[in-house]
Amino acid sequence: MWYNGFLDLSVWQLVAVTLLMTHVTIVSVTVYLHRYSAHRALELHPALKHFFRFWLWLTTAQNTREWTAIHRKHHAKCETVDDPHSPVIKGLGTVLRKGAELYAEEAKNPETLRIYGKNCPEDWIERNLYSRFPVAGVMLMGVIDLALFGAAGITIWAIQMMWIPVWAAGVINGLGHAVGYRNFECRDAATNLVPWGILIGGEELHNNHHTYPNSAKLSVKKWEFDMGWFWIKLFSLLGLAKVQRVAPIAHRVAGKRSLDMDTAMAILNNRFQIMAQYRKLVIAPLVQQELAKADASVRHHFHRAKRLLSREPSLLDDGHHARIQRVLEQSHALKVIYEKRLALQQIWVKTSSNGHDMLEAIKHWVSDAEASGIQSLREFAEQLKTYSLRPANAV
Repeated sequence: MWYNGFLDLSVWQLVAVTLLMTHVTIVSVTVYLHRYSAHRALELHPALKHFFRFWLWLTTAQNTREWTAIHRKHHAKCETVDDPHSPVIKGLGTVLRKGAELYAEEAKNPETLRIYGKNCPEDWIERNLYSRFPVAGVMLMGVIDLALFGAAGITIWAIQMMWIPVWAAGVINGLGHAVGYRNFECRDAATNLVPWGILIGGEELHNNHHTYPNSAKLSVKKWEFDMGWFWIKLFSLLGLAKVQRVAPIAHRVAGKRSLDMDTAMAILNNRFQIMAQYRKLVIAPLVQQELAKADASVRHHFHRAKRLLSREPSLLDDGHHARIQRVLEQSHALKVIYEKRLALQQIWVKTSSNGHDMLEAIKHWVSDAEASGIQSLREFAEQLKTYSLRPANAV
């Protein structure tokens, strides 16, 4: 019957088909629009690129150049008034409810497209079909859904049309800058929503992405899973993709005790991992020690001290600074390690363009840390010496 469509599927089969098609859309966004077009973290076979463009035309009416330009601007202007969809500036509720509208509004800005939309498709089919008739694709998808699935096709089509606006434009751009956990203290509020990036193709690992935006792989911890990376590896095996860049690997050479240029460059490349190690190996144990020694009347000052003392300074407000100051007034040791943390960050901010200056600054930092009398800080300084650009068997 026409009511059930050409395929005449059961309810559970319709659910499975819907999830499959929405997953193809997610893969198209995360692999093609995001990791390939916006960041050039990988190269894709022309046939695969065109399939993704065609599928996105059918399911999102999204223009490659517009999406790419807006996302690049988001990274360039993150958490500022010029960020197209920052919940920090526009409010979490606004981004959750109107994420797609924010994209559409920014797409009308010719300067955004001119500055950030370079190296996007401008071939005949882009000019004469995809960009010229964007709504025609989603209308065609509606006809296809009705023909294949009957009356249920209307619901399937609606879910397809809502999938990216809700999950990508809303949840990732909204909650991905508001809730979750942070492996790294990047300079914006990006968070990892969950460790398993399946439903939204790996985009759930948003803090990892903002820390290493040009990496084709979004997972960094052993327990994290990036579905988009799974597809990239499969495409690579089939000769349809080639990975260009991933997050740097922190190499350490056991027994290495000299600070040389190789060490300085390795520390610069792995600075986010190193600061995460500083939080784990220096700040966390010392906060626990000081809390155990503190008088009951001042212990409340140490509430969330580990998180505050590890937080990216640009994300702290006046209330945070006041709480940090109260903590540091209770412990000279915490004051020392906090100041040393800020000093270590300033090394690559001020000297990264000059390797020799950076090496000298690191040597000075390590010398001060070793003379601090704080065991965890001294051990961390020793660990810094073991970093290398090359694995141990290549040194």
